Amino acid sequence: MHDHQPLYEAVQTGQSILPLYCFDPRQFGQTAFGFPKTGAYRANFLLESLADLRRSLRAHGSDLVIRTGLPEVIIPELVKTLAIDAVYWHEEVTREELKVEQALITKLAGLGTQTQLYWGATLYHPDNLPFELAQLPEVFTQFRKQVEQRSRVDAPYSTPTQLPPRPAVEPGPLPSLEELGVVEPTADPRGVLPFVGGETAGLQRLQNYVWETDSLKTYKETRNGMVGANYSSKFSPWLALGCLSPRQIYKTVQRYEAERVKNDSTYWLVFELLWRDYFRFICAKHGDRIFYPSGLRGLQIAWKQDWQRFEAWRTGMTGFPLVDANLRELAATGFMSNRGRQNVASFLTKNLGIDWRMGAEWFEAQLIDYDVCSNYGNWNYTAGVGNDARGFRYFNIPKQSQDYDPQGTYVKHWLPELAPLPAAKVHAPWNLQPLEQKRFGVRLGVDYPWPVVDLGKSVQVNERIYNRARLLRQ
Repeated sequence: MHDHQPLYEAVQTGQSILPLYCFDPRQFGQTAFGFPKTGAYRANFLLESLADLRRSLRAHGSDLVIRTGLPEVIIPELVKTLAIDAVYWHEEVTREELKVEQALITKLAGLGTQTQLYWGATLYHPDNLPFELAQLPEVFTQFRKQVEQRSRVDAPYSTPTQLPPRPAVEPGPLPSLEELGVVEPTADPRGVLPFVGGETAGLQRLQNYVWETDSLKTYKETRNGMVGANYSSKFSPWLALGCLSPRQIYKTVQRYEAERVKNDSTYWLVFELLWRDYFRFICAKHGDRIFYPSGLRGLQIAWKQDWQRFEAWRTGMTGFPLVDANLRELAATGFMSNRGRQNVASFLTKNLGIDWRMGAEWFEAQLIDYDVCSNYGNWNYTAGVGNDARGFRYFNIPKQSQDYDPQGTYVKHWLPELAPLPAAKVHAPWNLQPLEQKRFGVRLGVDYPWPVVDLGKSVQVNERIYNRARLLRQ
């Protein structure tokens, strides 16, 4: 309810308001590669968020009306039944969402109903950018420098103190996971944080991270961690679902800088919000191209769709502990660190040579902080097909393991079968001699898999494929 322009503007009209959430069954189908469109952790976080929103609306004198069905059908029916004058919402920028929006606009226009779309979700409003979206720089650094020098962040909209009573309509029940066709997830105690959906929990997390634990002052130094609640802000799930506003975070950072400390870490948190903005603006500029296998750069790479190796990747059985630990964390919790995401995406595309869209869709199904623009934008970038990609760049998995998990703490946390190994051995178990395997109780090919590829050779093969595509593009 905070920083929500459609709600704020609707209250200013002085008319009655009908807050509505529509469960679109298309969002609970399957992706193109056959994964759940909305997996268990995402769905559960959504239900928690809606339950919290309903409680907040009721506390303000209103309620949340919930319906299941196609929005372009459900909303016009409510408009006709209740003689609704106008429908307000935050606009979207990507294909599936835009198709629904356009269908709804067409239906409402036929009924003579006003539609009002508002821009939300980003820190910077497009009207405040120093260029039109059509002229958005194709390199993030150029975008960032211009925005930082010549743009401003608007103040967040205030939360209404009271809402008018909703019209006389049955609010409708919040569906269960079972009714949505989703199996209830099992909470894994090894997760970094017990993520709870909703504005209330999102604002509590902001308060806890910034003020109570004072973690913001070391954000830049700790943000690449993988174990623990406060190595990074973890705001992303609430940001992705609109439970937490980036402008509210920015306002909090400014206050923290004024009252406690202003340093590289406070800047860096805003820097990361800028990346999030950039991907959304890129989608607004380029449309569907972010979903093409050739990506924003139009590189016709001969991607493989090797399901056997993809399954090894998806289930955390590649034989490379850092990759496997991250993917097991994702499957068990719906979350993975940013450092982990970069490594597993690099491994899938640069070592296995597998179609990056398969990885992107698996993330879409699993991540509680799934955001269509950031997810597909980051996968474009890591696969080397993004507009800002810099040639064939890959993550050296053994080096990353040593740099970011030197003692093997994270790997052992998620791969208990490797717990007996000393830090010097845990990141390269394939080097264990038969006697060492027996001594540590880790049998390769039995307790833990042999590597699915040779790291060096696989990089060379896929670099040749990539460079061939670049030559054809020129």
